[in-house]
Amino acid sequence: MKRRVLAVTIILHVLVLTLVYVFQGMIFTSLRLFGFVPLLLPIISTGIAVYEGSVTGGIVGIFAGVLCDVSFNEPVGVFTVLLTLTGLIVGTLADTVMTRGFATYFTCCVAVLLLSAFVQLFPLWLFVRIPLQDLGATALRQTLYSLVFTLPLWFFARAFRGRAERVGRV
Repeated sequence: MKRRVLAVTIILHVLVLTLVYVFQGMIFTSLRLFGFVPLLLPIISTGIAVYEGSVTGGIVGIFAGVLCDVSFNEPVGVFTVLLTLTGLIVGTLADTVMTRGFATYFTCCVAVLLLSAFVQLFPLWLFVRIPLQDLGATALRQTLYSLVFTLPLWFFARAFRGRAERVGRV
């Protein structure tokens, strides 16, 4: 990969992650729907992993995870580890056995969002003893609300690689 393409790709990833972080952490926290805030950073990191592979998916997952930990005041490293691992796994699957397309992206987003909701709610079940069916309903609602944003973010994730290469060639 040429240095110029790499530099443009990194700049584009930073810009999109920053933009998504601002929407997730600052705009949607004041526009809650039934008390829920959508998880946008897991969606964009999953999309990047699907379309760019395991290495880029893992690296973007690290940064998206740190931003999620900051945004949701989670224990240090929970989302960082989760999104890094999901970026690596989804990227590896996309590189080897999955086809790259909207159906794959959407399916991976559902899995990552459900896993993210579980990670957020697990301490409430473990320490506060909130019933699992209540937590499951909450996780499902948050996941459904977040899935609304998969289509707009899909256009960013899908266009990333091709745009970085086109800009880098100029």
